[in-house]
Amino acid sequence: MYSEDDINSAVAAGALSPEAAKSFRGYMTQVRELPRSSEENFRLINSFNDIFVAIGIVILLLAVGAIGQALAGSFGPAESWLSIAQRDVTDAELRAWTEANNFKDALQISLSGLLVAAVSWPLAEFFTNKRRMALPSILLLLAFVGGVFAAILGFGVAILESGNDQLGAVVVSVSALLAAGAAFLHWRRFMVPITVAAGAAAIAATVIALVVAAIDPVNINEEGVLLLVFLAGLAVFAFAMRWDISDRERTTRRSDVAFWLHLLAAPMIAHPIFALIGVTDGNNIAIGAAIGVIAVYVGFGLIALAIDRRALLVSALAYVLFALTFLFREFGAVELNFALTALVIGSALLSLSAFWQVIRGGIVSMLPEKLQDLLPATNETSLNATAAAA
Repeated sequence: MYSEDDINSAVAAGALSPEAAKSFRGYMTQVRELPRSSEENFRLINSFNDIFVAIGIVILLLAVGAIGQALAGSFGPAESWLSIAQRDVTDAELRAWTEANNFKDALQISLSGLLVAAVSWPLAEFFTNKRRMALPSILLLLAFVGGVFAAILGFGVAILESGNDQLGAVVVSVSALLAAGAAFLHWRRFMVPITVAAGAAAIAATVIALVVAAIDPVNINEEGVLLLVFLAGLAVFAFAMRWDISDRERTTRRSDVAFWLHLLAAPMIAHPIFALIGVTDGNNIAIGAAIGVIAVYVGFGLIALAIDRRALLVSALAYVLFALTFLFREFGAVELNFALTALVIGSALLSLSAFWQVIRGGIVSMLPEKLQDLLPATNETSLNATAAAA
């Protein structure tokens, strides 16, 4: 499978003329009766070789992490907890053992992360920079950024175990900020589309941790953290739209970057809303909350149609499934509640997919013209433009 980025690379290299690339895109639009911009193309696997290499990368990085843990274990306390528990020890001895054990735990996390990050970069030089393999590139990016984050976070864990939650939150924020810096360096070198989303996630974590540290973790509850996550999700969504607006036809790497940013923003927006509604409370959900979930999902659907992105619908799917199952059970369909829920949701999603462009055209036409000019073209507009170009 060839992505838009491959087509653009072929044009840049002279292997394909700009006219031929434009003609091909127009042909595919007419054949599928769907604008190229609406397909949300992103490359995950080029061939089975991607899977083969990805398995090898995962095994190698797991081994490197295990080696890091083993090396760090030699710095731990000589006695195990069972040995300590079986004999009388003074408070000073117990405190010394606890501090040594906390240091060992921190070093295990930090050294493992450092080694994983150190190995991921040269692997990316070959599999990303030279071979341009999709899935291995994603894994190596996540391993590099995650490894840098873990390298600093380990000491934050030790601080948290010592009882200083506020300082621990500061260390978490520093770890996330360095991870964002690592993502920036990786983007400058390899330009893997998911890298921007990884950096955005790290920056969001930095800001949230700093706010929590400023307030003091003791003074903030779960609802407060959910609100921070929701606000961060809105910021990431706005950032994703900025990338989307810069490539309305979705023919460049910027569209792939926007895809991953939308995929990150969607759960950050959806989960706090549904958690605050009360859906995550298990069987204690009220009928009003269940109806609220469906109403919110409809709102998500309208936004998804307008911007021509499906991430919000996918992220909220589990919550609406739970809400509908509860409603069917409440109204007496106990034995068939799951089957009826699956039937309703499955039919709705397939119908929405089949008539996506028709429904989207109606929604976009009701928006102000200035806003329409920022959104991807509808099916009718795209087909007309293709016919005119032909």
